[in-house]
Amino acid sequence: MTASGTPAGAPAADTDDLDVEEALALVREPHREPQDDGAARSPGGPAARQPGERPAGHHSAIPWPHAREIAARAARSVRAHGRQSTADSPAGDRRAPVSVPLGDALGLVLAAPLDALTDLPSFDTSAMDGWAVAGPGPWQVREEGVLAGHAQPEPLTDGTAVRIATGARVPADTTAVLRTEHGRTDAQGRLHPTREMFHGQDIRPRGQECRTGDQLLPVGTLVTPAVLGLAAAAGYDSVTVVPRPSAEVLILGDELLTEGLPHDGLIRDALGPMLPPWLRALGADVVAVRRIGDDARALRKAVTASRADLVITTGGTAAGPVDHVHPVLERLGAELLVDGVKVRPGHPMLLARTKEHQHLVGLPGNPLAAVSGLLTLAEPLLRTLAARPAPEPYTLPLKEAVQGHPYDTRLIPVVLRGDHAVPLHYNGPAMLRGIAAADALAVVPPGGARQGEEAELLDLPWATAGIGVCFT
Repeated sequence: MTASGTPAGAPAADTDDLDVEEALALVREPHREPQDDGAARSPGGPAARQPGERPAGHHSAIPWPHAREIAARAARSVRAHGRQSTADSPAGDRRAPVSVPLGDALGLVLAAPLDALTDLPSFDTSAMDGWAVAGPGPWQVREEGVLAGHAQPEPLTDGTAVRIATGARVPADTTAVLRTEHGRTDAQGRLHPTREMFHGQDIRPRGQECRTGDQLLPVGTLVTPAVLGLAAAAGYDSVTVVPRPSAEVLILGDELLTEGLPHDGLIRDALGPMLPPWLRALGADVVAVRRIGDDARALRKAVTASRADLVITTGGTAAGPVDHVHPVLERLGAELLVDGVKVRPGHPMLLARTKEHQHLVGLPGNPLAAVSGLLTLAEPLLRTLAARPAPEPYTLPLKEAVQGHPYDTRLIPVVLRGDHAVPLHYNGPAMLRGIAAADALAVVPPGGARQGEEAELLDLPWATAGIGVCFT
């Protein structure tokens, strides 16, 4: 975290469209839309407040770092239940380690050590194209050669050599491998070295890398492409891993269109196309995306029926007439772990335990506010469920000053240019133009950050690992 920057300026006048805190935070921010973080307001707007007075319900919100810690701890309790599961608790079994083919293991975490099933190499191997030679030169070269993938060749006798390819089995009694570029033949067809040789040169001896039973990688190792290659070389067809956590997305809101231009008060749904691939990039298996609308009964039925490890809802997390998330969670007897976070955008986000092995993250409905909720609550929960370590925090100096919020953390899209983070405009709660061009989100503490001040950065998954999988 960075230290607080210069304090914000004088309070702005309160209006029905923009509360005092938001006006104070955004008064000097260009291109910022004066709108709520994504949850519907009650008719008539918020109640009037004196300048500097906190809005109703603000006391229940918790600091942004604390919210992330709660999400990670909640997932740890699920993993503990999974380790203790029995045949009578199928929900717990889905968190037990599973064996998957190598082709399905990328991005998962090893749940069992990767022990060598064979010596590597499993036989003495030529490290170069050239000749296998026996004894001192010059050597008489055999007519037949030795290629990779063939059976054990005939042994050599002193004074003889044979053509050999990289990766081929070295004949018994070979002294060394003479590289192609280090040998010449005379008029009688005898092979001579053109530089000094030593015993065992360019031979990979059996077991040079490991012996059968050696531990190659411990439990908790992230399966990267290199790990897949090592596992295959060591004789594995499948590996034992922590299963990928499952997620189900419930899109709320009667005003959302799935195609065409906005019209007649209806708007395009941005979260339906955005959230599933983002969740996959965070390591989740998205099992379903359902459109619920503003229907409390349908929402309750969908949450009750879901068997996903994580249920994601969009919008409906405040106290408006069609904000059904809180009432539904109360009727289901869910345990509310986080009810509001001191972060902008996205403060109406929530986290609840709906079943012993299931959580629900309620995202605000505005797109960038939803991204904030995703990275604040869903990311640490999914990361812990998948047993991936938290990425090492890092900071970069900001190229420009960033206006802060008086009480809350701000998450600001930035691009990385050299050794600086450049804040992007179009970072209002309803805007995606900034995040679409971003490499990361800068964590700006209450009060803001000065130009050149170090800011903690949250990398976006595709900025470091590509679309479809996250290695951090």
